[in-house]
Amino acid sequence: MQFKRTWKQVDGVLLLDKPLGMTSNDALQKARRLFSAAKGGHTGTLDPLATGLLPLCFGEATKFSADLLGADKTYEAVLKLGVTTDSGDAEGQVTATAVVDVRKEQLSEVLAQFVGDIQQIPPMHSALKRNGRPLYELARKGIEVEREPRTVTIYAIDSLDFAGDSLTIRVACSKGTYIRVLAADIGNALGCGAHLAGLRRTVVGDIQLGNSITLAELESLDEAARMERLLPVDALLQSLPVVLVEGAEAERFSHGNPVSLPAGLTGKIRVYAEGRLIGVGEPGHGDLLWPKRLVQLAD
Repeated sequence: MQFKRTWKQVDGVLLLDKPLGMTSNDALQKARRLFSAAKGGHTGTLDPLATGLLPLCFGEATKFSADLLGADKTYEAVLKLGVTTDSGDAEGQVTATAVVDVRKEQLSEVLAQFVGDIQQIPPMHSALKRNGRPLYELARKGIEVEREPRTVTIYAIDSLDFAGDSLTIRVACSKGTYIRVLAADIGNALGCGAHLAGLRRTVVGDIQLGNSITLAELESLDEAARMERLLPVDALLQSLPVVLVEGAEAERFSHGNPVSLPAGLTGKIRVYAEGRLIGVGEPGHGDLLWPKRLVQLAD
């Protein structure tokens, strides 16, 4: 007899340590089934070859998942020096090899060149679309199209380990940064070529990998213990200022109407009533706080 799952409203944020070889969507769906959550979403994909921090949102938290898409991120990347591939990572075909003769002093100088605002040409093996088709579909057919360079920001690059033809770096960067493009560009600057052999995301915005859980660990827990691993709906909003409302103002805001805006507050603002998040607002017409996203949590 086939088991019929009963989906339920589950509201919260799970900090997942995504395993190697799994797509972000597959990881989301597996976690969603473990919680029997009716609704779920993630906050930006990690390639199957990448591991690490993947915040997942369930229920009402999905309303804020897009807020992390533009967040700064930190990665630990392993570069294979002396080998260039057509995709920039270990899945691609080798296009060139070279002897690796890199001194630590040279390495420091080259890494420093990539700190700050830099130009990157998006790879063909990416989800960017051209005429409605992802570039990776064209790449698989051997078709290459021109791509416009993009400006991204590298806040810091630290060398964590360097031995022979293997280099491990920590990269703090802005949204839209392609680490495999960075790896290839570093290899070119070193004169030997390189590709991305491993990637682990450790920070998204203010969220740290150390607070995450693996799918295997999650699967080993009972239902009550799993629920304890969920962070509240506002976990992704901790950097936003807070406004407390009560009574008639709480009622007004919850029904999509503006409320008074405390002096000095700008940008997105968390709004709470009786200790619970009821939504996010922004200053608008009439110097009022206007609702942008409302939250309806299950009791």
